[in-house]
Amino acid sequence: MEPKIVIPTWVGPTVSTWRSDPFGSDAGQRVQVEFYVNENTFKERLKLFFIKNQRSSLRIRVFNFCLKLLTCLLYIIRVVTDNPGQGPNANHSAGQQTSSGNSKCVDCQWNGSVQDREINWELIFWVDRKIPVWAIQVIVAIISFLETMLLMYLSYKGNIWEQIFQVSFLLEMINTVPFIITIFWPSIRGIFIPVFLNCWLAKCALENMINDVHRAIQRTNSAMFNQVLILICTLLCLVFTGTCGIQHLERAGKNLSLFNSFYFCIVTFSTVGFGDVTPRIWPSQLLVVIMICVALVVLPLQFEELMYLWMERQKSGGNYSRHRAQTEKHVVLCVSALKIDLLMDFLNEFYAHPRLQDYYVVILCPSEMDLQVRRVLQIPLWSQRVIYLQGSVLKDQDLLRAKMDDAEACFILSSRNEVDRMAADHQTILRAWAVKDFAPNCPLYVQILKPENKFHVKFADHVVCEEEFKYAMLALNCVCPATSTLVTLLVHTSRGREGQQSPEQWQRMYGCCSGNEVYHIRVCDSKFFGEYNGKSFTYASFHAHKKYGVCLIGIKREENKSILLNPGPRHIMAATDTCYYINITKEENSAFIFNQEERKGRPAGGLYDGPSQLPVHSIIASMGTVAIDLQNTSPPDPSGIKLVPPTVNGTGGRRPSIAPVQEIADSSSILPCDLLSDQSEDDSVFIDEKGHSSTEYVKGYPPNSPYIGSSPTLCHLLAEKAPFCCLRLDQGCRHNSFEDAKAYGFKNKLIIVSAETAGNGLYNFIVPLRAYYRPRKELNPIVLLLDNPPDNHFLEAICCFPMVYYMAGTIDNLDSLLQCGIIYADNLVVVDKESTMSAEEDYMADAKTIVNVQTMFRLFPSLSIITELTHPSNMRFMQFRAKDCYSLALSKLEKKRVLNAVDPGSPPQKERDKGSNLAFMFRLPFAAGRVFSISMLDTLLYQSFVKDYMILIARLLLGLDTTPGSGYLCAMKVKEEDLWISTYGRLFQKLCSSSAEIPIGIYRTESHIFSTSESQVSVSVDDCEDTKDRGDEPRGNEQSDHPLLRKKSMQWARRLSKKSVRWQGVNRDSSKDHAQRIAQQRLNLYRRSEREELSELVRNRMRHLGLPTSGYEDLTNLTASDVMNRVNLGYLQDEQNDHQNTLSYVLINPSPDTRLELNDIVYLIRSDPLAHVPEEPPLHSSSLKERRESSTDTREDTQL
Repeated sequence: MEPKIVIPTWVGPTVSTWRSDPFGSDAGQRVQVEFYVNENTFKERLKLFFIKNQRSSLRIRVFNFCLKLLTCLLYIIRVVTDNPGQGPNANHSAGQQTSSGNSKCVDCQWNGSVQDREINWELIFWVDRKIPVWAIQVIVAIISFLETMLLMYLSYKGNIWEQIFQVSFLLEMINTVPFIITIFWPSIRGIFIPVFLNCWLAKCALENMINDVHRAIQRTNSAMFNQVLILICTLLCLVFTGTCGIQHLERAGKNLSLFNSFYFCIVTFSTVGFGDVTPRIWPSQLLVVIMICVALVVLPLQFEELMYLWMERQKSGGNYSRHRAQTEKHVVLCVSALKIDLLMDFLNEFYAHPRLQDYYVVILCPSEMDLQVRRVLQIPLWSQRVIYLQGSVLKDQDLLRAKMDDAEACFILSSRNEVDRMAADHQTILRAWAVKDFAPNCPLYVQILKPENKFHVKFADHVVCEEEFKYAMLALNCVCPATSTLVTLLVHTSRGREGQQSPEQWQRMYGCCSGNEVYHIRVCDSKFFGEYNGKSFTYASFHAHKKYGVCLIGIKREENKSILLNPGPRHIMAATDTCYYINITKEENSAFIFNQEERKGRPAGGLYDGPSQLPVHSIIASMGTVAIDLQNTSPPDPSGIKLVPPTVNGTGGRRPSIAPVQEIADSSSILPCDLLSDQSEDDSVFIDEKGHSSTEYVKGYPPNSPYIGSSPTLCHLLAEKAPFCCLRLDQGCRHNSFEDAKAYGFKNKLIIVSAETAGNGLYNFIVPLRAYYRPRKELNPIVLLLDNPPDNHFLEAICCFPMVYYMAGTIDNLDSLLQCGIIYADNLVVVDKESTMSAEEDYMADAKTIVNVQTMFRLFPSLSIITELTHPSNMRFMQFRAKDCYSLALSKLEKKRVLNAVDPGSPPQKERDKGSNLAFMFRLPFAAGRVFSISMLDTLLYQSFVKDYMILIARLLLGLDTTPGSGYLCAMKVKEEDLWISTYGRLFQKLCSSSAEIPIGIYRTESHIFSTSESQVSVSVDDCEDTKDRGDEPRGNEQSDHPLLRKKSMQWARRLSKKSVRWQGVNRDSSKDHAQRIAQQRLNLYRRSEREELSELVRNRMRHLGLPTSGYEDLTNLTASDVMNRVNLGYLQDEQNDHQNTLSYVLINPSPDTRLELNDIVYLIRSDPLAHVPEEPPLHSSSLKERRESSTDTREDTQL
């Protein structure tokens, strides 16, 4: 019979039973294996309890510390109750003292003090110890002895002598073994035992206990606390040891009390040395010497270690206390390297908001604080609110130090000066992930460099991608001048007080309008917009600007989270809508003063159509301006402005008055925009002037996005993708034989972009210029001048766009510039190169770019160049002229603003009243929008902490996002036939009533007449001063510091086009005037020869490359419009035979009474043309013609 095969049966969790197989072997047996059996031994369990376990070992150390303190307390009790005359051998000691007393007093006297020659040693070796005290000390000694022996056994590692000769073990044996011996030898119970030495054992126990506490609560940054504790304990132990030792030894001398001994130790260790209490016998004197030597050795070492740790803590920054984190609000700023510019931009913008004044800023940076940052953070304005911590965001300990889980927000900024920007983004992504992992509820504000890395941090509350904003802003600068300046001023906090003390009118206007920002408020809570509930958006925008001076630009429905810029007249305002408006300050900080008519309840009449007037509300804000009524048709008032439209064809008739803005939109009264009226043209086949090729354009979404996360935008696209070979501008292919820009026969001027590589950010440069709302006939060809050829991935993304080409070359190569068609270009965009962003010397990263741009201005003076710089402060070199008085005056103004921004002596309120921290805002290149730095947009991320809608509004303005129903930013130019409108307020009404467009600002170009500088005429300084004093127009002291006369007209440009030169100064001395003219003519001859040389150089290179030279115009052929385009760097003063120059600046939301000037460019937010497209068949050509004729007047006024 076969035996049964038994399957193992498990009995309990660790015990199993089994039987062997039929063959009797144990091949199939299961064996139980126990792990870590060495930890089950008795010694290991004791070690786990006494040493390894944090909490149990902490309890043991606390108990040991208490025992040592108890022994010290028992010693003090024994000293207080001790009587040297009673105790063992007391009679012998007393007799000996009596017999020798007289001889001591006679023979041994030194400096008036008694000195014993013979010492009663028995008083030193024997003491009077009471039985209760002895009993307690014995019990404590036994416990301490057993504990010491047990710990010695548990920590034994093979060398017994090393443990025996440890100081702590020897002290334990000295203080415990004699007490244990007295149990068995009662006669020696009065022997002296230096129990006060247990204070050093208590010090060691306290150190170990603190270390265990830090381990238990996971507090690692405690070196500074430990060192301070060690120093204090060392001082206490030295004083206690000296006090007890001297008191005991003086029992055989002067018999000092314990307090007198303590007093003597304090006086001695403090190096005061009064001398009223001194040791009398040599043993106590020897003890004093030993204690002083020990103090001189131990204390300096302790202080040195403490100072070292203090210096290291100053570098690392310490901790942000938990109590402060729970009671105060703070934000955390995480950066790779903290520079002074970045720090000041953040602090000035963050603390510009009143509700953030009580916030703390904790800076978490892995690098050590540099000297400039340290000096700034020592200013009282910042030292009380800014805390610098050196640490890594990737370490939870450092995040715990910064109390990230209690922070109101965390700002993570990228290191844009890194050569490898992709690596910098990777570090930013890891930091964002680390913060999100440690503090999931902390709001994140992340700055990213590359658009392709944006989707990794899409979980953040707010993300700003630098390359997205940069390229979109540079693209809009080509069609809407100074868009970069407009957006930069909108996202900077200011009070509009900059430049108000300047003698220059343009600086006062520009500085005042720079204080406008974007704010929001609900309609039901608003005084600005509450009365327009149930009326159209356009009506509310116009009347709010007319009455209060605020510009309503956008709206958000309560049920819809999308912000709509200028939704158009068909949008009816609701009480729950959120309004977004531009103003000097928010409505909550404004006070309202009503005129007499409003107080009496006088009803408001129509606009421009009756004798009644609309009640005027003037807003007096904490830093605002007054918006006055311009449409007053009542009898003339001295303070009012009377509009007199010009006559038509000299017949004395007036042009039609401006139609009123209707409360409720009428579909028949709203004229279509150019895009919808030109649909038949857009859908047709485009044939260029020479008939070389025909290209069909369609509207659609780009099929290939170069990166994840790009917002889809409806664009003008090619019906069929262009082959990659056709995208190369300077090389022909089998599809066409064009090898230069001239051969293509472009109808519009080119836009050239110079970049190092074809990054994905360039895609955002193309999309706004090819958006569906831009008329096809106004599309400019785009040429990408790249240092490195693009890859196929990028070409696949851009091949669907019309008139987009690329070419390999650099801007410092004249041949490359000529081949890419720079003589046919209207705008050249110079993008900052990544390889030059990091330089050995700070602020030298822009050196090559600045020099190249200056050279291009010399060679191609009619070209408008938009330059991106790494450091905004370098823009002063873009128009550097060493002897130009006006540029030097602007430089002094900028330096004054920089010093005021970081002046340690200025009080906080005075500091904030100075306005924004844009020290360079009055620099001509920045004011004209020709210089841009991405660091200017850092405040966009900072402002989003208070205004969470700012990033979305900026993206809508720049065309990065397109929301159905939301408008877009465009521009129109004020021509000579438009000057009858006269004022900005009337223009606002004209646009709102005709095309439902919302103006938000003006880009103005003015002419200036420069006084003669030292480099232009060879006259003495005294003569110049005499000439200034004899001028017809009187000037004050401030005006004499700025030798610039402003002239508000464009007649000088017309004279310039006719090549006429006329001396502008007025001089009573004809002989001196004649001498100056001769000197000027000589200088003009020298300059003309230089210009002719440059022109000849360009022509020779064009002939060498086989390019036609007919399109090149040198400086002598500049027209007035060309001169007006040269507002970026102001080189006309050096290049022309005139002392005149131009400057341009942006006026954001000017007051309604602002006069319009010729060539003003008005920024508009045009409503979405696809928001209310009627569902009807396309119009025939005849009806389309009638429609165009009916809207001729409107289209002329709103034409770009």
